[in-house]
Amino acid sequence: MHDTPHSLAGQTVTVLPAAPLYSYANTEPVQLRVEDWHDRVFGQSWMTYDGHAASLGYAMRSAMGGLPTDNEVLYGKCDRGLGHLVHVSEIKDGAA
Repeated sequence: MHDTPHSLAGQTVTVLPAAPLYSYANTEPVQLRVEDWHDRVFGQSWMTYDGHAASLGYAMRSAMGGLPTDNEVLYGKCDRGLGHLVHVSEIKDGAA
C-alpha cells in the first residue's frame, strides 16, 4: 500500500493507453483527472477488489496491453465521468 498521495493526485493528465479504456474504442490519448493511487482510494489492491468495474477493466487491459501486474496504478475519472485505472507507465509526461 502507498503511504503518501501520488504527486499527480488532483491533476489532469494525458494517458496513452496500452489497451483501450472500457469506455473508449481505441488507444488514442485520453485526459484523466487523477484521484490518487488505487490502493489509497479504495483501501486495497486492484488485484483483490472483486466486482469493481474499474479493477476488472484494468485486469483485462493489463493482459491485452502487456501492462505490469503491480500496484503502481492510479484511479481517476475521464471526461465522460467514468472511473478508470491506469498504470503510471501510461501517463505522458506528467500533468496535461
